[in-house]
Amino acid sequence: MEKVWLKRYPADVPENIDPNRYSSLVEMFENAALRYADNPAFINMGEVMSFRKLEERSRAFAAYLQNELGLKKGDRVALMMPNLLQYPIALFGVLRAGMVVVNVNPLYTPRELEHQLTDSGASAIVIVSNFAHTLEKVVHNTQVKHVILTRMGDELSAAKGTLVNFVVKYIKRLVPKYHLPNAVSFRTVMHQGRHMKYVKPNVVNDDIAFLQYTGGTTGVAKGAMLTHRNMQANLEQAKASYGPLLRLGQELVVTALPLYHIFALTINCMFFIELGGSSLLITNPRDIPGLVKELSRYPFTALSGVNTLFNAMLNNEDFKKLDFSNLRLSVGGGAAVQKSVAERWEALTGLHLLEGYGLTECSPLVTGNPYDLKHYSGSIGLPVPSTDIRLVDENGHDVAEGEAGELLVKGPQVMLGYWQRPDATDEVLKDGWLSTGDIATVDEQGFLHIVDRKKDMILVSGFNVYPNEIEEVVSQHAKVLEVAAIGVPSQSTGEKVKICVVKRDASLTAEEILDHCRRNLTGYKVPKIVEFRDELPKSNVGKILRRELRDEAVKANAPDRQNAA
Repeated sequence: MEKVWLKRYPADVPENIDPNRYSSLVEMFENAALRYADNPAFINMGEVMSFRKLEERSRAFAAYLQNELGLKKGDRVALMMPNLLQYPIALFGVLRAGMVVVNVNPLYTPRELEHQLTDSGASAIVIVSNFAHTLEKVVHNTQVKHVILTRMGDELSAAKGTLVNFVVKYIKRLVPKYHLPNAVSFRTVMHQGRHMKYVKPNVVNDDIAFLQYTGGTTGVAKGAMLTHRNMQANLEQAKASYGPLLRLGQELVVTALPLYHIFALTINCMFFIELGGSSLLITNPRDIPGLVKELSRYPFTALSGVNTLFNAMLNNEDFKKLDFSNLRLSVGGGAAVQKSVAERWEALTGLHLLEGYGLTECSPLVTGNPYDLKHYSGSIGLPVPSTDIRLVDENGHDVAEGEAGELLVKGPQVMLGYWQRPDATDEVLKDGWLSTGDIATVDEQGFLHIVDRKKDMILVSGFNVYPNEIEEVVSQHAKVLEVAAIGVPSQSTGEKVKICVVKRDASLTAEEILDHCRRNLTGYKVPKIVEFRDELPKSNVGKILRRELRDEAVKANAPDRQNAA
């Protein structure tokens, strides 16, 4: 029998939500645009775009797709941009035209881009000129017939936009040469679209809204089919979980995570659109001084991020001087929030950093810590409303309370499946339950604790060692800035633990770290190799990529530059 874990919510959080509150994301957006017409929807580089302007511009974009390009409902349109005002215009334009958004990481290599465009069958792409040279190398191998090209400053005022475009291209030299002779400019699209008739298609909740690409639990990048209902369910779940903290039409969320990533797409974009909130778009979140300078200009009330972003901000002296009196909600996800970071965040801002958990296949939110939780719990929280979870062993049997098992999820936010990959879908979706590939435990109150990814687990002399635990301990050392733990081959124990460390204090030695680990970890968990690095490989949202570190170790097939225990 399937075991349903007990849940504890604050009294004003419902156990269930209505995923069909609106007929589609289009209706949700149009309702918000009408209700909050004169409120700012997005802010970028000092430019403010109201809900009214966003509605007008996205309608013009939709009209251009329908009329000039002749695209039909269900056609796929790729978006390859960082956080710019052009992104929400194109995003809601595509959705309002009844088409499917294919979000693309602008940092993709030609190989990765070609795979995603080919796999999705995208007919058109909107791309910022900085990355046009990548598209040029592969576009002829794809089904893309229409290229819409934009520049960084195209949605800014005339004077500011001209200056930004000049600096980006000629001063910073961030636009490599490219040759896309048939591309049309974003400004041309907007100018012509305003004079074209937009015909609202019949978009319903069962229609696909996004092909959101992910590596999934294994293998090549696959497009998770997320319907309008999936996405609406998740923003309703977010609203139920965090809504009591927020005020309609009065919030300003800092969007440093890229909107093409599912976390920011749902939480920062869709959720705050429905709330009538404003989103401060940060185009380059790796520029921490620039980010902090932007934050100093606005009374932000909400902020989402990953552990590495929070850590980087906390290590910036100017960030510590900011006014946090308006901050009502801070959410961490994408990777484990470390205790040391959460405690420093709370000490600085006076606000608990609410850790959540999700994955692309779940639109993404699965669990979150209750908004009334006062301190760091080390937990990813409770299942959000209308979500059931199970923990199972390798044979698919439910584990006992307190035991670790693979996390399975069922709820209205779970994807339809992987685009044109029924076999891959069948591997992870069985009877409505999604296998996440994450190992977790549940305590007596129903709070979930992620132990680690199945594939990241290290096996030392038959004992399971979880990198999250190692990283949590090492990160508590005052001289450590960042750390990643991986398993490497060992003749005596099968695998041994290796840690890659970025120093906060240059005086840090391997022996100091190992002494710290011996005091806090049982013997077989203590790292056998300590490697110091200037930086760790990270994904586009700042998640540390253990896979790359493992691949390096395998290729080396010999002791790396290291300090051995």
